[in-house]
Amino acid sequence: MKKAAALRYDKEKEHAPKVVAKGEGEAAKNIIKIAELNKLPIKKDEDLIELLSKVELDKEVPEALYKVVAELFSFVYRVSKKD
Repeated sequence: MKKAAALRYDKEKEHAPKVVAKGEGEAAKNIIKIAELNKLPIKKDEDLIELLSKVELDKEVPEALYKVVAELFSFVYRVSKKD
């Protein structure tokens, strides 16, 4: 079953990125569709989505995930710079 999650990070207001949406099946499809409509970068990473799906909504990602989430944000930054 397809899974998806969305993160938000405002370094001026938040200590760490937060999980602002997550879901499986239709919910995952809707998260992806909204990202595509808003031209947001999408990264497929089954291991990461498994970890993020365990984080409660509107909660910061745990410190144990900082490195992998930093790599994700680095990917987003690189992709965004190409546009």
